[in-house]
Amino acid sequence: MSKTVVYSPAVAIPVEAYSQAIDTGNLVFCSGQLAYDAQTDSVLSGSAAEQTEYLMKNIEAVLNAAHLDFKHVVKATIYLTNMNDFAAVNEVYARYFPDNPPARATIGVAALAKGAQVEIEVIASRTV
Repeated sequence: MSKTVVYSPAVAIPVEAYSQAIDTGNLVFCSGQLAYDAQTDSVLSGSAAEQTEYLMKNIEAVLNAAHLDFKHVVKATIYLTNMNDFAAVNEVYARYFPDNPPARATIGVAALAKGAQVEIEVIASRTV
């Protein structure tokens, strides 16, 4: 099994010890994305729904760098700092998966990096 780092210049360069995504040939494991803007070095201020819209575009850029798109996503995990935001986040998220949505877990957490309200990670498969 090969292991290749996936990098999109459209998304902030990780400053920690992780990659934007890892491509194993069949599966691509995308690290959790925040609504992080590298230009301002901060998380987008706004509602959880607004942050979700922004971070989904980050996920799309990483998937595209691996020559994939949302149709290839087979699993997603959403982390929320406030479970009361579930419906608003779900409404935005659902627009990216209009048909055959992936398996998913949504987890309430006490806090996220950089004060974000939402983080989403995905796994995509080339054989879908």
